[in-house]
Amino acid sequence: MKKQRGKLLQVAHLGHPILRKKNKEVKDINAFLLQTLINDLIATVMEVDGVGISAPQVYEPVRLFILASHPNSRYPYAPKMKPIAIINPKILKTSDKIVKDWEGCLSIPGLRGLIPRFQSVQVEYFTREGKKVKKTYTNFVARIFQHEYDHLEGKLFIDRVESSLDLISEKEFQKLISSRLKK
Repeated sequence: MKKQRGKLLQVAHLGHPILRKKNKEVKDINAFLLQTLINDLIATVMEVDGVGISAPQVYEPVRLFILASHPNSRYPYAPKMKPIAIINPKILKTSDKIVKDWEGCLSIPGLRGLIPRFQSVQVEYFTREGKKVKKTYTNFVARIFQHEYDHLEGKLFIDRVESSLDLISEKEFQKLISSRLKK
């Protein structure tokens, strides 16, 4: 199947009800509309300097997200990986170790939060080709996976913040990152 170039999609923002709903499993991975949605999600996440995006963030209530870690202005320290579609994911096992780090969200522009997440997650999902994959993700990529998985469950990163003192503006976050990169 030849992959078409995707088009940019509009991102739902905090307050839209789709962001708070649990999403439905994908029934037909090979469906043209699903494959088109995958292309569009990849195009969108790359254009807006995201490291992940979920279907509900573009008004599609299905269990699909794109994992697309790459260094960019929003996440200069992100490891580089090819964008992959994660369909009907399950988290099978988590590490005991929890790490707090900064997260943002395309659906909540201008805000960052210091969020606790499992350092590693063992997961299972289907690829866009319909292949079942079992894999362990660690560190930053595990964080992205958990963040996007939360979207499929109707949760946002602000639901996981432990204190309002752990929230900062994007502008202050950029200053913080800039000072870290200079060291």
